[in-house]
Amino acid sequence: MPAIHPTALIEPGAELADDVDVGAYSIVGSNVRIGAGTRIGPHVVIAGRTSIGARNRIFQFASIGDIPQDRKYGGEATTTTLGDDNVVREYVSIHAGTAQDRGTTTIGNGNWFLAYTHVAHDCIVGNQTTFSNNAQIAGHVSVGDFAVLGAYAGVHQFCRVGAHAMLAAGAIVLQDVPPFVTVAGYPAKPAGTNNEGLRRRGYSPADISAVRRAYRTIYRAGLSLEDARGELGKAAADAPLLKPLLDFLAEPGRGIVR
Repeated sequence: MPAIHPTALIEPGAELADDVDVGAYSIVGSNVRIGAGTRIGPHVVIAGRTSIGARNRIFQFASIGDIPQDRKYGGEATTTTLGDDNVVREYVSIHAGTAQDRGTTTIGNGNWFLAYTHVAHDCIVGNQTTFSNNAQIAGHVSVGDFAVLGAYAGVHQFCRVGAHAMLAAGAIVLQDVPPFVTVAGYPAKPAGTNNEGLRRRGYSPADISAVRRAYRTIYRAGLSLEDARGELGKAAADAPLLKPLLDFLAEPGRGIVR
């Protein structure tokens, strides 16, 4: 049976797996589904049409699935989805999507959202990302797998943050950040590659060298972005890990940080 504190409010229609824990004074809405092994601390609000997977840990005062902070929102039946094994710390807010975009906010598996972080409407967050304290992403942002957002980092709406990217503490991102790239400052500017992150994830020295050469091609060779993409296409023949970088650069967006 779920371990539900007697002061918690579980609205009729909510679906909780048999072993879900819900702490004191937490509220779970009628259209919420929560998977096995998930633990919800005290004073948490899970609202809206929200689906939460297995083995998540949600700490006190978090708010998940409530309506978006968007003037265009008119009560449409939009959703929020979290995968498995996420950690959602104190005062985190994750909002539902809007009808003007995807209609859903989607979060993958194994992410860490530290205290006071915010995920706005219609965002897509991949797997194994880290949002340090007070990191905030505006609506319609996508964040790739293993990306790290430093404390107080902010991302403008509609921007993309590529896989394995690193946003330094306080970085304000106004354009897309390609995979593997580290950015810093306001506005955020390229500051090298996320070498330490790649090492921690088991990438070989040869792979890291290939990423660093790709960075030099984009940012140090004096090439146009189109010419840089051509050079990267050649390099990817011998370094397949550069394929996601090429795919990222081929997609339309707000332009990459330069």
